[in-house]
Amino acid sequence: MATVAQQISYTDLYARWERGNWRATEIDFTEDRRQWWEVMTEFERKAALWNYALFFWGEDAVADGLSPYIDAAPREEQKYFLATQQVDEARHAVFFSRFMHEVCDVGDGTVAGGLEAIKPELTWGFRMVFDRLVQMSDELRRDPSLPRLSAAIALYHVVIEATLAQPGQHFITSYLHERDLLPGFREGMDRIAQDEQRHIAFGVKLLSDIAAGDAECTRAVTDLLREVLPWTASVLTPPGWDLRYTEVFGFKLEDIAKEGAESLETKMRSAGLPMEELPGPPIFAWGLPPERRIRNGLRLVRGGVLGEKLGPPSSDPETVAALFDLLGASLDHTKAPPEPGTIQWDFADADPWHLVVANGDTHVEQGRAAQPTVTFQCRFEDWADVFAGREHPLRLAARRRLRPSGDFRWLWRARGMFPR
Repeated sequence: MATVAQQISYTDLYARWERGNWRATEIDFTEDRRQWWEVMTEFERKAALWNYALFFWGEDAVADGLSPYIDAAPREEQKYFLATQQVDEARHAVFFSRFMHEVCDVGDGTVAGGLEAIKPELTWGFRMVFDRLVQMSDELRRDPSLPRLSAAIALYHVVIEATLAQPGQHFITSYLHERDLLPGFREGMDRIAQDEQRHIAFGVKLLSDIAAGDAECTRAVTDLLREVLPWTASVLTPPGWDLRYTEVFGFKLEDIAKEGAESLETKMRSAGLPMEELPGPPIFAWGLPPERRIRNGLRLVRGGVLGEKLGPPSSDPETVAALFDLLGASLDHTKAPPEPGTIQWDFADADPWHLVVANGDTHVEQGRAAQPTVTFQCRFEDWADVFAGREHPLRLAARRRLRPSGDFRWLWRARGMFPR
C-alpha cells in the first residue's frame, strides 16, 4: 500500500498552487481597523500584535531563505514547486506588512519599517529557530547535497511550518471565526493556512523521496531535530510569562504546544521517518506522553533551565523533577552497559537524584542511592547547563565545577546512552 507521501505528486501540488492563487494587495482591511480600535480591548490588541508579529517576521524570513532550496532540489518538478512557494511566502509577508501598517499603525508602510517595528516582540526561542534557518540556507548554498537538503527540509517544512506555524494559524483562525473578528485578516489567514498545507505536503513528500531509507540523510534529519526541538519550547513564551497572552483568546500554551507535537509526529511518520525509529537516543524525551513532555518542557523554560539564560535556574523540586523526567526518557537504552549501575547527582543547591541503569528497568529516582557506581558533585545550575546544551561535562570537569567519582570505566561504557 502506498504511503501518504507517495500518493502526492509534485505536478498535483503545482496545480493546486495555480488554482489557489490569491491577492494580498486586494484584501479590504476597513472593517478590521474599526474592530481593532473599537471592539478589541487594549490587552487583546497587545496580545494579538505580539502573536502576529512572530508570523510577520517568520514569513519574511522564509521568503528570503528559500532560494538555496530551489538550487539543491534534485528534480525540475521540485524546483518548480519551490519557486511557487517562494512566491507564496513573499505574498504572506506583504499581507502581514499591510495589516500591521493599515490596521495596527505599526511601521512606516514599508516591509523593512514594519519588521524593524515588531523586532522587540520576537521571543528568544523564535530568534534561535530563525537564526538557524539563516545558517541552514548558507550551509545549503555551500553544500547542496541530499543529506544537507534533508536537514533543511526538516527545519523549514516540518519544524517551522508544521510544528510551529500550523498550530499557531489554527489558534488564530479559531478565535477570529468564533468571535467574528477582523474579516480581512481572517480571510488572509485562511488563505495562508491553505498555502502552508500545500508547502508541508511538499516537504513530507520530498523527505519521503530522498531521506527515508537513506542512512546518511536520516542521520542529518535526526541531528537537526535534536538541535532545534529544545528551542521550540521557548518560541511562544509570552512576555513576562503572562499566560493571558493566549488565554485571552481561549487557548492555553499547552494546547498549542500539544497540537505542534502531534503535527510533528504525524508528518515524520508520513515521510517514512517515525520519531521512535530515528537513530540514537530519543529526541527530546519522545517516549513520554505528549502532555507530560510538554508540561515538563514548559516548566523548564519557565524555570530558566531551557531557553534564554538570564540568571541561575530555579532549583525548586518541581523544576528539578521535570529535568530528570525528561533526561530519563531521553536515554538510548540499547547502549546501556551489560552490567547494571547507578549514577548519583549530589547537588550543592538542590535535592539529590540518581539514575538506575539496569536491563529492562532503567529509570530516575529522587534521593540518594545506597551504593552508586558513579557520583557527580556539582551545582544544579551547572547540570542544567549541560542538559540545555550550554555546557559540556568535560569542560565543567576540567574547571572542577563537575566532580565525578567512582567507576569511570563503567561510566565510559554508559556514555552512548546520553544524547550528544
